[in-house]
Amino acid sequence: MSALTAPAPAPQFQAPTPEELFNLPPIIPGVEWFTKPVLLALLAAVLVIGVTWAAFGNPKVVPRGVQNVVEYGYMFVRDQVARPFLGKDADRWMGLLVSLFFLVLVWNLMGVVPLLQFPVASHIAFPAVLAISIYVLKVYLGIKHQGGVGYFKNMMFPPGLPKGIYVLLAPIEFLSNMIIAPFTHAVRLFANMFAGHMLLAFFSMVGFWFLFEQLTPLGAPVGIIGVVMTIIFTAFEMFIQFLQAFLFAMLASMYIGGALHPDH
Repeated sequence: MSALTAPAPAPQFQAPTPEELFNLPPIIPGVEWFTKPVLLALLAAVLVIGVTWAAFGNPKVVPRGVQNVVEYGYMFVRDQVARPFLGKDADRWMGLLVSLFFLVLVWNLMGVVPLLQFPVASHIAFPAVLAISIYVLKVYLGIKHQGGVGYFKNMMFPPGLPKGIYVLLAPIEFLSNMIIAPFTHAVRLFANMFAGHMLLAFFSMVGFWFLFEQLTPLGAPVGIIGVVMTIIFTAFEMFIQFLQAFLFAMLASMYIGGALHPDH
């Protein structure tokens, strides 16, 4: 008597997991630190240096081509990021702020570039290094320009308040400026890029699975929805990528300005 064998179950759609998307293997076997995010971070740095060198290495009086495009970016950072917080000191810090803005922007945009398709800032280590660097610079400038005692006094004890308020206000201000500020500076960028990459990966996987891997009359509309949502979220993600680069540079400018010119 022959045994009846049940048909193999149809493959099921599996949503991409953070482990699959972000825990990437090393590019060179045995060199554990050299992963795709590291390679893309290095490529972004080389690209930013190359483009700015091409724009300003031999600047023309009447800008054209690359110089014209990069000057628009420079003026945007100067007028929207540096001058509102640094005032007369804006020009001194433009090199740092322009570099930050363009580097983070390229890191982010790599998430929507075909073949690359990975936002570098979605790995917390990269925005954390930049945020810690700005934090160290802020503390150094604050102590240099206000003095060790004056820096912390201006931060924790703003004048004109009842003395009893300082019991609550001083530790809150210290915690906010010394711990929460650098933490949120890095995490804001990381979290937005992480979530955006997850959403794009999910909807693109839906479209690919139901239109190519397992095409069925019932699954095809779901696949079309996945493709449409991927296009919509790609456009939205590009806006967020630009916005996060702007916010990261703006916060850096604000922290540097606060160290140079205390509010109190």
